[in-house]
Amino acid sequence: MEGIMMRNKGKYAIAVRKPDGEIDVMTDDYKSVINVPSLQKIPILRGIVNFIDSLVVGIRCLMYSASFFEEEEENPSEGKKSGKAETAQPDGDKKEGQKEEEKKSDTLFIVGTLTFALVMAVVLFMVVPLFLSRWLGRGFSTPLVRSVLESAIRIAVFLAYMIVISRLKDIQRTFAYHGAEHKCINCIENGRELTVENVLLSSRLHKRCGTSFLFFVIIVSVIFQMFIHSENRLEQLGIRLLLIPVIAGVSYEIIRLAGISDHPLVNILSKPGLALQKLTTREPDASQAEVAIHAVEAVFDWRGFLENDGEKT
Repeated sequence: MEGIMMRNKGKYAIAVRKPDGEIDVMTDDYKSVINVPSLQKIPILRGIVNFIDSLVVGIRCLMYSASFFEEEEENPSEGKKSGKAETAQPDGDKKEGQKEEEKKSDTLFIVGTLTFALVMAVVLFMVVPLFLSRWLGRGFSTPLVRSVLESAIRIAVFLAYMIVISRLKDIQRTFAYHGAEHKCINCIENGRELTVENVLLSSRLHKRCGTSFLFFVIIVSVIFQMFIHSENRLEQLGIRLLLIPVIAGVSYEIIRLAGISDHPLVNILSKPGLALQKLTTREPDASQAEVAIHAVEAVFDWRGFLENDGEKT
């Protein structure tokens, strides 16, 4: 969609380029679905919590962004005279009732979308590689060989999926906004003022990207499955499903380390994820960079950050 979400500590903002060309910015408190602050201090568990929160907030932002274009389609001649008498505005109680209904509907939509997305991910990246590897590896009796084959299939499916979606026209525009998001963060972290010109000159690749996280999820799952052997397919699949939260938690710790460390080994581990971002990001134009800047400025005082950083150096 035509928007970008930025989060900073307890706040998040979404900036959207509306059909009329103007930029709408919405800010809100970042409330965890699992509201247990102590979990944020426990490695792996904090990764599970952040993974769930990211999915929920991401879908909310997509819904918010899409709402502007739904309104445009439903009211293409808004602002023009319709020739019909205007209907009376609903009273306060009716408005409140409508808001409650919309809130419930949005919640159901989020739950349904998350459930569908997780089921499809499990089928595509777990069920298909598991059963396909068993079929192709019928002549191999060694569990390790079957595990290696399954790992190769899983990585191939993941890369094929990324390549296919990166070629879709609508997705390419979304990926351009993704690139604008990274460019803004890199611009600030490199000590430059957040202007459209500086943003466009910055790199569109970043070590803390969600794409890198997905890459680590695949690799960590491959490592885990090397130590899980069962002749029963359903039992093996069940164990893999139970390990999903653990895999997400471990992957989060790796990408968290990558974001705060410049150790040569960490940089080497980050390279495949950065390479993969060349598929999931595109070079944005000036208008997309402007949207990203609005999102950043809604939750982050980059001027104060640059001043303090300058004083430290």
